[in-house]
Amino acid sequence: MKSGNQAQVDKLEQEARTALVAVDDLGALEEFRIRYLSRGQGRITALRRTLGTLPPEERPRAGAAINRLADAIEAAFEARRAALQARSLQERLAADRIDVTLPGRQRPRGHLHPITQTLREIVAVFGELGYRVSEGPEVEWDRYNFEMLRIPQDHPARDMWDTLWVEGAQPILLRTHTSPNQARVMEQQGPPVRVVVPGRVYRHEAVDATHEWMLHQVEVLAVDEGITLADLKGTLDYVLKRLLGPQRRTMLRHAYFPFVEPGVEMAVDCFVCDGAGCGTCKGTGWIEILGAGMVHPDVLAGVGYDPDRYTGFAAGMGVERLAMPLYGVPDIRAFFQNDLRFLEQF
Repeated sequence: MKSGNQAQVDKLEQEARTALVAVDDLGALEEFRIRYLSRGQGRITALRRTLGTLPPEERPRAGAAINRLADAIEAAFEARRAALQARSLQERLAADRIDVTLPGRQRPRGHLHPITQTLREIVAVFGELGYRVSEGPEVEWDRYNFEMLRIPQDHPARDMWDTLWVEGAQPILLRTHTSPNQARVMEQQGPPVRVVVPGRVYRHEAVDATHEWMLHQVEVLAVDEGITLADLKGTLDYVLKRLLGPQRRTMLRHAYFPFVEPGVEMAVDCFVCDGAGCGTCKGTGWIEILGAGMVHPDVLAGVGYDPDRYTGFAAGMGVERLAMPLYGVPDIRAFFQNDLRFLEQF
């Protein structure tokens, strides 16, 4: 017949094993440990404390039974913990499993900025007409940016191209137009010349719906025998209508630029109001697209060309000004505000 202490041990063992079988996660397992195996408040520790109430001759046998119980429950606890940890690991591995047989997930791709798209379209149209691309430096010598284009240091026309200067022994600036490459190209080759010069330029502008302090420009230069203002007008009218559509009207009007004579501006009818007058065109019905003119004889002579034999025309078109009617954008500032809601439309 079992003693009262042995009966308590057997009952506690049965209770602990039944509770351990019901444990289904590591959190519940920790609660089991605290309840049964904790040295401070565990059920087995509480049972050990009852040894002092037994007769002295029964204590060794009762203590040994409690120790066997503790060893058995701890072994069962460790086995259950190992099983739960293995199951948890398998669940994590299954959740994080990568199916290498599937194609890779493609990352979202961006696209060209609308100004870059417009720039490439302009260059492509001129390429069809036989023009080659010639890029020049954005940080330019004063000599090329002004002096060789008939804009000496004391010339009031410099106020039209106020910009950012770079400190140094020689006068250097962020170029105000891509026209400096006119002189660079003509210094390097003789006529005939057919080039376009795309790139960024920098000016001290009052920023509004049609002006920005940093903009993109395409310089056009054609030099040969017998080139006239009619060639300039026909070429630019063709290019603008190829880019903006045959329905657009163009207007050529007189303008002053020191490096051409005569100088002209070309405008297109406002794409927002169709020429009626609005905020974008400042009520005029027209949007200026480019400045142009016949290359001044002094510029030709300055690079070693014979102005009595050769003539040519030059034009500088603002890419943003062309992108506005091309994409229906009424404010030039939208192109550089980095708003993805705007840029993702193109």
